[in-house]
Amino acid sequence: MTGTAPKDPVRVLVIDDSASIRIAFKKLIAEDPGLEMIGAAADPFQAAEMMRERLPDVLLLDLQMPRMDGLTFLKKIMSQRPMPVVVISSFTEAGSRASLRALELGAAEVLAKPRIATAEDRREAAIRLCDAIHAAYQSGRGASGRGTRRNVARLRALAPGERFSADVILPPMAARPGAGPPMIAIGASTGGTEAVREILESLPVGLPPIAVVQHMPEHFTRAFAERLNALCAIAVKEAEDGDVLVPGQAVIAPGDRHLVLRRDGRTYRTELRAGPCVSRHRPSVDVLFRSVAQAAGQGGLGVLLTGMGDDGAAGMGEMRAAGAWTIAQDEASCVVYGMPRAAEELGAVCQTLPLDRIAREIIARSGRDDRKAAS
Repeated sequence: MTGTAPKDPVRVLVIDDSASIRIAFKKLIAEDPGLEMIGAAADPFQAAEMMRERLPDVLLLDLQMPRMDGLTFLKKIMSQRPMPVVVISSFTEAGSRASLRALELGAAEVLAKPRIATAEDRREAAIRLCDAIHAAYQSGRGASGRGTRRNVARLRALAPGERFSADVILPPMAARPGAGPPMIAIGASTGGTEAVREILESLPVGLPPIAVVQHMPEHFTRAFAERLNALCAIAVKEAEDGDVLVPGQAVIAPGDRHLVLRRDGRTYRTELRAGPCVSRHRPSVDVLFRSVAQAAGQGGLGVLLTGMGDDGAAGMGEMRAAGAWTIAQDEASCVVYGMPRAAEELGAVCQTLPLDRIAREIIARSGRDDRKAAS
């Protein structure tokens, strides 16, 4: 990603009770010249004192802290002075549930505590952390949970690191495939947890199988899938290797694994793959979309939602070239209009729609005109 950088670095305040984590964040943030860590607080009370002197552009907030937990502080911030927040949580089940609650309260991004045992761990942690901070800043997300996007014409180059295409996980198509059984693929990033929820909640049972890549850390996607399963008419689960996809079901790509679909007669099976980040993400929307282009061809339907960067744009182009119908969320309803815009610029989009019309279009394109279910 290239483009115009903000004139001044994005100011970041870290709130975490662990001194070692605060030091680690300082080193990781220093990897990106477009970021400036203006302070580190051990708890929300200390952070509040620091914010009286100088307001940050983005808060990096731990959820598990003594004296006042991160969720309580997040509620106070969003009610008194909404600002972009990236929450940091543990891998525990309780941490995953708290992270989803933080996103509902208006946090822009969720990250797991970084692993920096090796040079590769450090490189990936720097990319994920710095990209998440920039995404939060671009969203300007506050208490409403909707973006008040910053006036930045282009997404800047972010943390250093080599970029890989989907080729490192799945070779490109040798020839255009025929039409496979109907299949729906959805990709999303910043702001996507609520966008995906809104769409899946509006879908009736009986539609073709659905595969979703939402950029989230490992372990957190299981809690996300469980929450959706409790809210939706369709069944929702975190994908496992070898799952047979069935109508009326959606699978969520697990964090830290790429999701590939393979045709198996008249059905599809999932493959979970390790490997490098693709388009700076694992799981990557580009990998899912390429696999759907190859397996479903004209039977595919691709949806690209809010998110920073360009993950999914190239894969959506391959889906369209294979004869699939492709839909991008429009700028006005995106928290961050990055991924859909990149797809538009590549000519990969058949149709651009506001978020509240996408479910109805999926139903109509899938042979169901159940507008009552989508209202």
